[in-house]
Amino acid sequence: AATAPRIPSTRLALHHFDTSYSLHLGALWPSVRAGLLCEQKYGALLNNFAAAGHVPEELELLNATDFISEVLQKVQQWQRGAAVGEAATGCQEGSSESRTGMQADMVAQAEMFPPPCASISSKIKCYTFPRGDITRFRPARPDGLGLLDYYLMDAASLLPVLALDVQPDDFVLDLCAAPGGKTLALLQTGLCGYLAANDVSISRTKRLYQILQSYVPKDVRDTVSVTSYDGRDWDQVKGGTFHKVLVDVPCTTDRHSAMEEDNNIFHKRRTKERQILPMLQLQLLMAGILAARPGGAVVYSTCSLSPLQNECVVE
Repeated sequence: AATAPRIPSTRLALHHFDTSYSLHLGALWPSVRAGLLCEQKYGALLNNFAAAGHVPEELELLNATDFISEVLQKVQQWQRGAAVGEAATGCQEGSSESRTGMQADMVAQAEMFPPPCASISSKIKCYTFPRGDITRFRPARPDGLGLLDYYLMDAASLLPVLALDVQPDDFVLDLCAAPGGKTLALLQTGLCGYLAANDVSISRTKRLYQILQSYVPKDVRDTVSVTSYDGRDWDQVKGGTFHKVLVDVPCTTDRHSAMEEDNNIFHKRRTKERQILPMLQLQLLMAGILAARPGGAVVYSTCSLSPLQNECVVE
């Protein structure tokens, strides 16, 4: 009997996304779909440990900009605008002098209380090219001590790190750390009192070691604890210890699934693994919560648009 031709994993993934995400995202799905199928654009995370003071100017000459500082400026402008709007609404019946006074007070108050993440976003810098600009960054170069000047990564991967809002001397856990981009970004803040980077995969943990070796000086590397525990059991190792916990869980990794056959979770032989992902994600999130000390913060993140892997897990 003739064997039916194998359907490519990428086609299975895209069919699944078309079926589920079109319902979830509605009219937004066509543009999101186009984005998934476009060539990936990277951001350049500057390495604060390297002697690379010339790199920002070099990148700016190529029309790249630090997207984090841009976003921070926009948020601050929005805060001032919102404060002024609230003041105007609250003072419609007051005199013009009282309105002006209250508006000034609220603008000053907005400036006194910057948005969350301002403390670390001033230390983390990630350059990106404008929308529509397909320029590629050159490969990273070593400084005199062999440390590479920047790390190429999906700029959106920095958002969970910014949301974690690390404060000085925080004990931080990166529960699913490999391949290491977010761990490196956490170190760029210069604020971690202690950083634990864990990943259940020994092979992926080796990649994490390589990144630390290439970007971080030895005295800083020695302060990072790299382990290969099953993250679901972390509370049995160091429960209730950390001020901040990042739980960036394994997921369907939508862009990779739609574009790459290699190691694709939509391959027929990985069907069961894909189906149990939400349960694995929930177990990892629970372990992350138990690893946090009272009053601590946990950030949960994925590389997927799936509600089953995002909202449903958290709820």
